[in-house]
Amino acid sequence: MSFLQHGRKVFTALVLALVLTFTTACGTATQARQSPSATQPNVAYSQLERGNTTSGQSFGDWVIQTSHGLIRDAYVRDNDKLGAVISPDVRPNEVRTLARSLAQGFHNNFPNRNLTVLMYAPDKQLILTAKYDNQSHQIEYQ
Repeated sequence: MSFLQHGRKVFTALVLALVLTFTTACGTATQARQSPSATQPNVAYSQLERGNTTSGQSFGDWVIQTSHGLIRDAYVRDNDKLGAVISPDVRPNEVRTLARSLAQGFHNNFPNRNLTVLMYAPDKQLILTAKYDNQSHQIEYQ
């Protein structure tokens, strides 16, 4: 692997980690405490596509907007599961780093819970599962 390719991978991972960490840290903690939108009677289907809670919807939208094209689609379910469809620009050896960055940002927005990040290929086939354990603060990859 050339020095430039390695540098690009490290730079991409660092930028995404910094963006996810600092942007979610600036968000409000009240987002995670909002009631599920599924219990609200007049919720449009489009609001349930990215997240089944208001805070999940917002976080899913935020992931897409701040990923600089690395994430094509994202969804949040029950404020503890994040699914992300990567773009073809993400190399296979960058997926784990991207999943770790997403898990860190997800934890910052939805603290004090075990979290799962599901990474999907551009064809929407599951390629990696990252499980964040709130007790140990460790991520297990499957």
